[in-house]
Amino acid sequence: MGKKRKHSEANVAEPPKKDSDAPERPKRTLLGWKDPTPTETKEAESSSPIFRNKEKVLVTCSRRISYRYRHLMLSIVSLLPHAKKDNKVESKESKGATLNELVELKNCSSCLFFECRKQKDLYLWMAKCPNGPSVKFMVDAVHTMEELKLTGNHLKGSRPLLTFSTNFNKDPHWKLLKEMITQIFGTPKEHRKAKPYHDHVFAFSLADDHIWFRNYQISVPHNESDKVDRGGLDKITLVEVGPRFCLNPIKIFGGSFGGPTLYQNPFYISPNEIRALKKRKAAGKYAKKVKAKTRRKMHELENPLEADEFADMWKE
Repeated sequence: MGKKRKHSEANVAEPPKKDSDAPERPKRTLLGWKDPTPTETKEAESSSPIFRNKEKVLVTCSRRISYRYRHLMLSIVSLLPHAKKDNKVESKESKGATLNELVELKNCSSCLFFECRKQKDLYLWMAKCPNGPSVKFMVDAVHTMEELKLTGNHLKGSRPLLTFSTNFNKDPHWKLLKEMITQIFGTPKEHRKAKPYHDHVFAFSLADDHIWFRNYQISVPHNESDKVDRGGLDKITLVEVGPRFCLNPIKIFGGSFGGPTLYQNPFYISPNEIRALKKRKAAGKYAKKVKAKTRRKMHELENPLEADEFADMWKE
């Protein structure tokens, strides 16, 4: 029998060194071996990542919403190709957690929640999920597309141009609202449902501390004689399409559907207070009528009429 080799004499096999110049081995997939394409190699070589807008908006409403406000929500869904519509949500204190969970399940990054109170008042929650910020608006002056019947018409699914008035840059809270509106209402460039055209404009105007929304079609003449040259905007006209609404900001929160208050509108008056004032005025009118009747009765008692001497002349 041969002698056993000592451990010290055993030569440890060294791992083979990788040649830096050797081509990389292709990756194995379920469909076979995959060779790296030139685009993938270019992307691997480039160190700076390319930003891609993957904005998706969840649009939903509360229960017991009126038909006019529901039509407004459907009009906004039809204007935003990157929007996803969901079932109604119960308007409770825990609606924030429910909506955040729905946004996560639908793989969205923003939310528009139409909340109807007393079947009269409409509030719009605009939130970036799940970390915020979020804004609560009071929606006034609502006019849907079915009501207006305007002559404007544009391609469904086309990307809009967003225009803002210059006074959005005067205060920090208006700058924040401008950025949120830009991210939510701006359609991503390469979205699968969006068409690569710009044939309408979303106009957001700031007046009397309210945001006024209008939607216009860009009308361009197509005749050979009236064809618009590049840079010539004289012959381009805007035709309103609809819908119309006005947003009155109430509060801006640091989180999604809640959190610390970043801004509170000092000029906001609740519609309940407005209705209470109207009832008080109506009650004041009734009290004035009752006082007038009592004064009239007191006056008649203090100044009785003299007896008419000819009152019983024709009575027998």
